[in-house]
Amino acid sequence: MCDMKIGILAIQGDIEENIEATTRALSSMSLQGKVIPIRFADELRKVNGLILPGGESTAIGHLLALNPEMSHTLQERLLNGMPALGICAGMIVLAKKAYDMAVGEINQHLLNVLDIVVERNSFGRQHESFETDLAIDGLGADPFKGVFIRAPSVKSVGRQVRVLGRLAEKVIAVQQGSLIGTSFHPELSGDARFHMRLIKQVSESENTTHS
Repeated sequence: MCDMKIGILAIQGDIEENIEATTRALSSMSLQGKVIPIRFADELRKVNGLILPGGESTAIGHLLALNPEMSHTLQERLLNGMPALGICAGMIVLAKKAYDMAVGEINQHLLNVLDIVVERNSFGRQHESFETDLAIDGLGADPFKGVFIRAPSVKSVGRQVRVLGRLAEKVIAVQQGSLIGTSFHPELSGDARFHMRLIKQVSESENTTHS
């Protein structure tokens, strides 16, 4: 498809890094497309796929709650099959439930589209950030460099959720249909395979829609 548009939810997080990684992924797949920051609901309606970057999940949820049109449109499009990649805080916002390792259950706005329960700050706080090689199902034999920054982990998954990767028995990458979630930041790894995976989901979704 020549008119592929991938949106980056431009509320918080590594927006420019995700634009660069997605552009690099499109190029490596010899596909034409645009990568655009998304700030308004009408922009969201025009994209074929979406990345929800990292940041602070409570703040992202609060900003979405203050913009009901954006939140409703986002939830509706995701429930209707729009492919998305939720990164760190972005994965938390996609989840059906989240709690904090230190303070327990928290009241924050979640989209409830990815059937997982997430533990925030599961690997510690900012100063405990780290990088490590990961084995990720479906990305080939070469390890993927995981960049963990105040990273969450997935404590439980629903029946339709496929576990893609673990670290020390903690689930750190999942997929449910066309929704992908990672505890780590693939846009900081220098490795575009997760962004390529999202683009592949977009291509498959569009081919199904137009077949």
